[in-house]
Amino acid sequence: MGRIPASYLTNRVVTFLLTVWIAATLIWIIPRLSPVDPAEVMLGRMGSFAGTVENADLILANLRERFGLNDPLWLQYLKYLRNIATFDFGLSAATFPTPVSALVAQALPWTLGLMFLSVVITFIIGNAAGAFMVWERSPNYVKVAIPAAMIFTSIPPILSGLLLMWVFAAQLQWLPLTGAYGFGVEPGWTWAFFSSVVEHGTLPALSIVLVTFGFWTLGMRGLMVTVQGEDYVQLAKAKGLKPLYILYRYMIRNAILPQITAFALKIGLMVSGQILVERIFSYNGMGKLIYDAILDQDFAVIQGASYIIILMTALSVFLVDMLYPFIDPRVRHAEAK
Repeated sequence: MGRIPASYLTNRVVTFLLTVWIAATLIWIIPRLSPVDPAEVMLGRMGSFAGTVENADLILANLRERFGLNDPLWLQYLKYLRNIATFDFGLSAATFPTPVSALVAQALPWTLGLMFLSVVITFIIGNAAGAFMVWERSPNYVKVAIPAAMIFTSIPPILSGLLLMWVFAAQLQWLPLTGAYGFGVEPGWTWAFFSSVVEHGTLPALSIVLVTFGFWTLGMRGLMVTVQGEDYVQLAKAKGLKPLYILYRYMIRNAILPQITAFALKIGLMVSGQILVERIFSYNGMGKLIYDAILDQDFAVIQGASYIIILMTALSVFLVDMLYPFIDPRVRHAEAK
C-alpha cells in the first residue's frame, strides 16, 4: 500500500490544529460580544425561583469570581484554551453546578448515532441515485423518479420532520412521535433498548435524509457525466466488459473520490441541521442541548457543545485526508516526486 508522505502528514496535522484553534477562538469571542452578563443571568434565575435574592450584590460578585469574569480578557482566553485542551468546559449556568462535560457526555452518543445513521444512508442513496441518473442502462422510470424525489431537498429539515410526524406518527401511528427511547425501557445493552432506540430514531433520521440526499445526487451526477466520457471507460466498453462492472469499477470508483471529501465536510452541516430536528422530536442530542442552552443563555454549554461539534468535523476531515492517499494512489505518487 505504501506510506503516507511526511510532507502530506505534516500539512494535514498543521491544518487540523489551526482549524480547531481558530474555531475555538471564535466561539470564545462571539459570546463576549453580547451585552448579557452570565452572572446576572444566573442571579436572575435564582430570583425567578425564590422571588427575591438576599445579598444579591455579594452573590453576584462571588459568581463573577467563580466563573473568572473579573480576570483580564487575555487571562480568560488563556484559561479557556487550557481548559478546552482537557475538555473542561466549566459549569452550566442553567443546571448549576452540573459540569458542561457531563451534559455533553450524555447528549453526544445520541447525536453521533443519529448523525451516523442519517449521513451514511444519505451518502449511499444520494450517490447511487446520481450514478443511475447518468448510466445509460438505467430504466426510464428511474431517471424520472429520482429528480421527482429531489423536490424534498427544497424543504427545511424541520418541515420535513413535522410532515413525517403527522403522517407516520399521528395518522398511521407506525412510529413514536417524540423521545429517544420508549417509556419504561431501561437503557442498556439489551434488544428491547436497541429496538426502541432504532424505532424512535427512524423519523428524525428520515427527516434529514429526505432533504439532504439531493446534495449527493447532484454532485455525483456531475462527476459521473465527466467520468463517462473518459478514455478508460470507452476502452472498457470496447473490451466487452459487463455494464455493471464498468459502472462500479470504472465510473463510480473514480467519480466518488471528491464525494468522500465532501462526506467529512458535510458532518458539520448535518449536525447544524439536526438542532431543530432534535428539538421537535425531543431527541436528547447535541442539537437539543445547544437549543436549550441558547434559550437559557447558558454560554458555557453553548461553547462546550459547539467546540465538540467543531472538533468532530475537523477530526472527520483529518481522518479522510489520512485515508485519501490509500483511496487515490495519485496523491501518494505526487508527493513522492
